[in-house]
Amino acid sequence: MSYQRDSDQRVALVTGSTSGIGRAIALQLAQEGFAIAFHSKTSIAAGQALAAANSGASYTQADLADQDQAWDLIETVLAHHGRLDVLVNNAGATATIPHGDLSAATLEIWRNLYEVNVIAPWTLITAAETALRQAARSDCSSCIVNISSHAGIRPKGASIPYSVSKAALNHMTKLLALTLAPAIRVNAIAPGLVHTPMSAHWTAAQELWQTRSPMQRGAQPEEIAQVASMLIASPYLTGEILLADGGLNLT
Repeated sequence: MSYQRDSDQRVALVTGSTSGIGRAIALQLAQEGFAIAFHSKTSIAAGQALAAANSGASYTQADLADQDQAWDLIETVLAHHGRLDVLVNNAGATATIPHGDLSAATLEIWRNLYEVNVIAPWTLITAAETALRQAARSDCSSCIVNISSHAGIRPKGASIPYSVSKAALNHMTKLLALTLAPAIRVNAIAPGLVHTPMSAHWTAAQELWQTRSPMQRGAQPEEIAQVASMLIASPYLTGEILLADGGLNLT
């Protein structure tokens, strides 16, 4: 099936894009001329407002823990926009559990985190592969950016199941970079602390970054968006897991 439309405007789907890092990435790409497909699980009014405020944009609600809805999200975006050039897998789930409390990391938590953080990106990429290949040109490959976490690289994170799910996403990124090249590049960003509404009360993390990070602070969402923009714009980088933690990994 061919999805290519007449317009030359490139289209980017950013999951979880009504707040935080996803919103910042979507707005950065909109400024760069992309038509944005906004998405969220619950914040429908915010998604509709963002779509209305950005030329050529759309909004779709979907619960990515349901793989049928994840597949339908791609079909809905393609039906509306007619093409897909960039997929940013930003939506994710977390659970805060002390690493030493093994019994608290239940099978239900493991399954839910893997469903959203690993299987959903896989489903979205699988559903989008044909459209991404069709949008690729010899001088401009299509691009996938997975939003991972520093916890997938270092033995840190809100919980062991969360960290392991992000490590799996990182390895999937590398495997797919090999498999989908050269038409589709696949990279990941592994942020540390990012100042979003979700992290506003993470006092221990904020103190850690202020005292041990060389940059002495967490990142703003717009700074992660700049990294995503660079990865999308680069015609050569693929298979990279770009750690963006203000240098905390050096300490």
